[in-house]
Amino acid sequence: MKNSLSSPRALVLSLAAAGVIGAVATGAYTSANAVASPPPAASAPAAAPQVSMPDFSTITSRHAPAVVNISVTGTTKTAAAEGPQGMDPNDPMYEFFRRFQGQGGPRGQQQREAPVRGQGSGFIVSADGIILTNAHVVKDAKEVTVKLTDRREFRAKVLGSDTKTDVAVLKIDAKNLPTLSVGNTKELKVGEWVLAIGSPFGFENTVTAGVVSAKGRSLPDDGYVPFIQTDVAVNPGNSGGPLINTRGEVVGINSQIYSRSGGYQGVSFAIPIDVAIQVKDQIVATGKASHARLGVAVQEVNQAFADSFKLDKPEGALVSNVEKGGPADEAGLRSGDVIRKVDGEPVVASGDLPALIGQKKPGSKITLEIWRQGQREEISAKLVDSAEKSTTVAKNDSGASQGKLGLALRPLQPQEQREAAVDGGLLIQEVGGPAAMAGVQPGDVLLAINGTPAKSIEQVREVVAKADKSVALLIQRDGDKIFVPVRLG
Repeated sequence: MKNSLSSPRALVLSLAAAGVIGAVATGAYTSANAVASPPPAASAPAAAPQVSMPDFSTITSRHAPAVVNISVTGTTKTAAAEGPQGMDPNDPMYEFFRRFQGQGGPRGQQQREAPVRGQGSGFIVSADGIILTNAHVVKDAKEVTVKLTDRREFRAKVLGSDTKTDVAVLKIDAKNLPTLSVGNTKELKVGEWVLAIGSPFGFENTVTAGVVSAKGRSLPDDGYVPFIQTDVAVNPGNSGGPLINTRGEVVGINSQIYSRSGGYQGVSFAIPIDVAIQVKDQIVATGKASHARLGVAVQEVNQAFADSFKLDKPEGALVSNVEKGGPADEAGLRSGDVIRKVDGEPVVASGDLPALIGQKKPGSKITLEIWRQGQREEISAKLVDSAEKSTTVAKNDSGASQGKLGLALRPLQPQEQREAAVDGGLLIQEVGGPAAMAGVQPGDVLLAINGTPAKSIEQVREVVAKADKSVALLIQRDGDKIFVPVRLG
């Protein structure tokens, strides 16, 4: 869950299912009997619309039959002491002989398979038995059982699962099943009522409600999914259940929560249904899902970077590294470029880029709107299969301070350039002032400043002299490249 989230205490990412939310109905009050009267001297203000809660009972009764409970059985290997042969483990003397007759202890340790059971939720999307759930619900499952609201049970086949989006597709042998209609995530509004149906802690057909808190959330290690954040109560067992709007349409798959305790604390996340359907279609057709790769590492654009690169606002994905020979490299992307749009879709936060790229098909061509050297440009790139690699988001926890730049630099020697695998660059010998506060360290290699390759000390001085509020330093450390914003004051 592919930017990092910080808090006074570490947040524990727990897998859980989400709860039910309803929608808001609005209506204006009008009088039933009109009485003729002289027009008022001044028009009265229009009456505020009356807002009422949605009827969750109607939504639930109509659409809950398409929600299923999923029971999973698997095995895991555990270390177990070998007991006395021929004795029942329930025998009161079993433990005595195991300990004191030499048939236990370290030499008796062996690996054995222990049964593992779990529960989750899911929902039917086609009348012939296609069911959507989370990939983590059926991970390592040897047997999957689906239970309908009418208490019928079916053995389910896992058609495929995609760990990158946490979506899995099941199939049961049944016909004329109730289904959920698929909604449009793009039309979902922040503040809109939604509800979830699932089996938290094994309590089947539990309904919870709340509102959409945010859209397009990027979570650590989950860069392929622009999550829907809600305040719907979700807990273990809700995973894989539907997030439903007040029109009875499924708009997401409840997947995760953020919590310090491991239980629900008001923040839950759902996979947008358009992402899930795209994965489902691939799995049904081919048995697996594939995702595209651009081949870049990107950072968040904060105000300091916006000032350094002369951006009108701190938005976009700042390219810190380009994979050699990858799609971005062949398209001409460079470190220091800021990606603003993908096929016309805006990239506001850096986490938007992996989600947009990951939903494209390998081999497809995209148009990127970038900001380079103070100007808007468009370039085209042909994406490849993500395989084990992906568009990553680099962490940047460094701060900044006011004052002079505070760097002591010298040119790299030819041998140092070969070892660092760079062309040009300056070695940072000493660090002080705002550069030190920003996290720059002695031994780092300065590759560029404000997107301009660092070729000489005099060039760096000139860029700093022209800079207004801050500069962006592209440094290399232990083979990794990252932009560091340094506030000049």
